[in-house]
Parts: sequence; structure tokens; C-alpha cells
Amino acid sequence: MKRRSLPVAAAFAATTALLLTACGGGDDAPKANDKIAGADQGSTDSASPSASASDNADRPDITLPGDVKDEFEGWKTGDATKDAVLADAGRAQTATNYAIIKGNPDEPALAFYRQGDALVGGAQWVKSFVDAGITYTGTVRYFRPSVTLYGTTSAGVTFCTDESKAFNKDVKTKKVDRTPVTKNSYVYYNTHLKKAGNGVWQTTQLVSERGSGKCTR
Repeated sequence: MKRRSLPVAAAFAATTALLLTACGGGDDAPKANDKIAGADQGSTDSASPSASASDNADRPDITLPGDVKDEFEGWKTGDATKDAVLADAGRAQTATNYAIIKGNPDEPALAFYRQGDALVGGAQWVKSFVDAGITYTGTVRYFRPSVTLYGTTSAGVTFCTDESKAFNKDVKTKKVDRTPVTKNSYVYYNTHLKKAGNGVWQTTQLVSERGSGKCTR
């Protein structure tokens, strides 16, 4: 699927000037013919990363409806800390999609998995969908993840999304806009996460590049 690129509020250090799309926010509202944001063919993990056995956080429900699915490929490394970071990075994406489906920019799950610029941008992005009367249907595939740990409470995560099987849907008419697949159906994400006191890795900054060669080759 294809969403209109939006200017990022702030990029973290060492990140080049990219455009915030799928889970960010900005001043361009999605159009009826824009797609909502989402390669190695690794194993497909659960539709939503599951919490680890040692996770005591009271996590919000972000179960997506039957016609909407998030698929995470290669989302486990075998390293417990990196896997926890990846799981929460994935939940931050699903929480945003959940908020769009619910039509609620103030969805509590957003603030649970996002803070700082990422929370502000995410809420603005959800609101742009609500204002345009658009939701979405279909599957977003998340793949090619990479994790870098910076000490015990900070991490960077990059990954790609494949939105070719997800489509905008008009809230009132239920009409689905099935646009063709192009390189812009793929988005590269560069995110920063910090570990909160409850053990949740919250996304604090997020930038992305639609049509990036890092995801299309």
C-alpha cells in the first residue's frame, strides 16, 4: 500500500533526512487513493509479537480485526534483549494501525508504545486518517529487521514494510482502493527506542523512506 510521505518532526542523531510515513504524523492528510503504511523470506512470526514470560507490564489490547493483519518475518534473533526490543518495536506499529482502525488519535496504546516525537507524530497521523474518513484493510508485512543496543536502556531498530497487500478503505462507503504494487509499496524505517520503568521498549523517534532500495532489492 502507499501512503503520502509526511515531514518528520525530528530525526535522531546520525539519521539522514528521511520522510516520515506509515506511523508518523505531519501536515499532509491521506487521500482516498493513498495507501496506509507497512527481501528476506524469513519465517513468519505471530501476527502480533507475544510478550516474554518475564514481562510484567500491563499491556493494552491491540488485537486487529479479522480483515487486518500485521505479519512479522525474522522478528527473533535468539538474543533475549534484542528480541524484547523487536517485539515492542512491532507493537508500536500495530498500536498505530489499531488506532487508525478505531479512528482514535488518543488511543491509549499509542502512548503505551510511543513517547516523544514518535507519539506526537503517530497521533497526528491517525488524526489525518480520521479527518479524511479513511481506514484500511489487508496485510502489512514487516521484514528485514536489525537491532543495535546502546547500553541497557536504549536501542535502534531498522526494518522494512511491504504494503502491497493493504489498501485504504472509505469509512462510510466501505469502498476499498486497490492500487497497483510499485516500489513505493515498500517503506524503510529507522527508529529509536528507550526502555521504560515497566520494562516496555517505547519508540521515541521514527523516520522512514518510501521506495527505499534497502527494501526493494
